[in-house]
Amino acid sequence: MGMCGWRYAYGVTRDEQLIAGFLRAVGRQIVPCKFNTWLPLPVGYAELTPQFRLQKAGHILGSAYVEIKHQVAAKPFITVFSGDLGAPYSPLLPAPKPPYAADVVVIESTYGDKLHDNRRDRIKRLEQVLLHSLQDNGTVLFPAFSIGRTQELLYELETLIHRLRDKKIHQHLRWDELTVIVDSPLAAKFNVAYQQLAACWDDEAIKRLREGRHPLNFSQLYTIDSHAEHLAAVNLLSSTRKPAIVIAASGMCEGGRVVNYLKAMLGDPVHQVVFVGYQARGTLGAAIQQYGPRGGYVTIDGQRIDIKAEVLTLSGYSAHADQQGLIRFIKGMRKRPQQVRIVHGDVSAKKALQSALAAYADKVVIAE
Repeated sequence: MGMCGWRYAYGVTRDEQLIAGFLRAVGRQIVPCKFNTWLPLPVGYAELTPQFRLQKAGHILGSAYVEIKHQVAAKPFITVFSGDLGAPYSPLLPAPKPPYAADVVVIESTYGDKLHDNRRDRIKRLEQVLLHSLQDNGTVLFPAFSIGRTQELLYELETLIHRLRDKKIHQHLRWDELTVIVDSPLAAKFNVAYQQLAACWDDEAIKRLREGRHPLNFSQLYTIDSHAEHLAAVNLLSSTRKPAIVIAASGMCEGGRVVNYLKAMLGDPVHQVVFVGYQARGTLGAAIQQYGPRGGYVTIDGQRIDIKAEVLTLSGYSAHADQQGLIRFIKGMRKRPQQVRIVHGDVSAKKALQSALAAYADKVVIAE
């Protein structure tokens, strides 16, 4: 038996009773905590009076970095664990604010050697990609993760449709006539959750709500729920030249409904596949991204598919802070940390961030 009486197991199950039992067990372990509030840490070292505090990390809605405080020689000693820090100016999410002070900071380095494009340029490139892609009246397919990336895309699509609503994409299609489809049950649930938590959005997004706009539920948006609806949509869009934008999971094309779209559309030059996220080596997404522009092929479910659809990559979409964001997190602290420990990144990213942070901490080390 494993912890809490559960056996360790690996894999996926459709056993609803087992799933329900697991969810109940997880639910008993979850304790809601307010942001920016010191709370006692229930560990066996009461003499150290340990406490923790959660601060908004801006990575996805509700994500937090953690401050832990305990007593050392009758003085408070604070350690900060960054977790995944968000990129500033991401749609919907408030940018992470640096802690006031810390003695030790453990910080991620996912993009410790890179700089993201600014958001204004990113939206302009999205507009240009759509103007180019929709000329053939095909489908523009965005493989995207259900949480974070899908909501970010919807927010920026609503931005474009609202700003350009009276303008034409081409002679027979205006921006406000464009259909945007979210074909992912999980993404649809997260969209509802994001809307329920609108009080946690950033100031820009809240302002739009007050103006009567709905960045995650605008009139051109259609959400597909059932599998039958999904198959009908794939058939309709692949057999007709009905212009549409489809956002479907998974982001790396390793599963989910996006696979059916790819099987139906990759072989037709009227369609476009636009990647807005990292494609890990060995995934179907990486193969399409690599071989598509060369006129190559991929194999899906044992079937060879020659890639005739246009394959594009739109950079700048990341839920992680870039090097400047990570520097800002350390530099913005009122008290210079004694030590920064760098984790969670490729070796090159860690080394680049170590060099960049040297001026803002007494000691910067790469954790083993």
